[in-house]
Amino acid sequence: MPEAKYDEIFREDSAACGPATPEITTALLRIPPPARVLDLGCGQGRDALPAARHGHEVVGVDVSRVGIAQMLAAGAAEGLCIEGYVADVVEFEPEGDFDAVVLDRVLHMLPDDTSRLRVLETVAEVTVPGGVVLTAETPSHVDLVRRFFSEREPAWPRTLVHKGLQFFEGPR
Repeated sequence: MPEAKYDEIFREDSAACGPATPEITTALLRIPPPARVLDLGCGQGRDALPAARHGHEVVGVDVSRVGIAQMLAAGAAEGLCIEGYVADVVEFEPEGDFDAVVLDRVLHMLPDDTSRLRVLETVAEVTVPGGVVLTAETPSHVDLVRRFFSEREPAWPRTLVHKGLQFFEGPR
């Protein structure tokens, strides 16, 4: 079970996933607060916490109870507006719409392209017109993400392409 694996990893290291992805943090800081941000596969909150510190309302989702608990504890200690849900990102059904969605190295963890496309479909449905989807992914999955957003009607333009990072802007 993946949650048990990540619970153990997160218990051993409170920063197991490393620092926030700088390009994602920069993109989130450009959005005027308070925006709603959904971080799928948030782990311990490496991207969620900086977004909340900027004044955004953040919803983080991860399979690890330990990771979510660590993120929520850090957020509570700083008085941040952050919610956390222990759930499989493929099955999670977000409530409401979001100005930004973060998928930071989560899609490659999923078992197959059907699961990846299901997550991307959910993301596209909950992102507000003109909102952004910020992805960081392994080289083997970059093209799947690009095709998903470029083949939609209307297409979502890419605003950044750099070393596995792709940012997409939702149609207005």
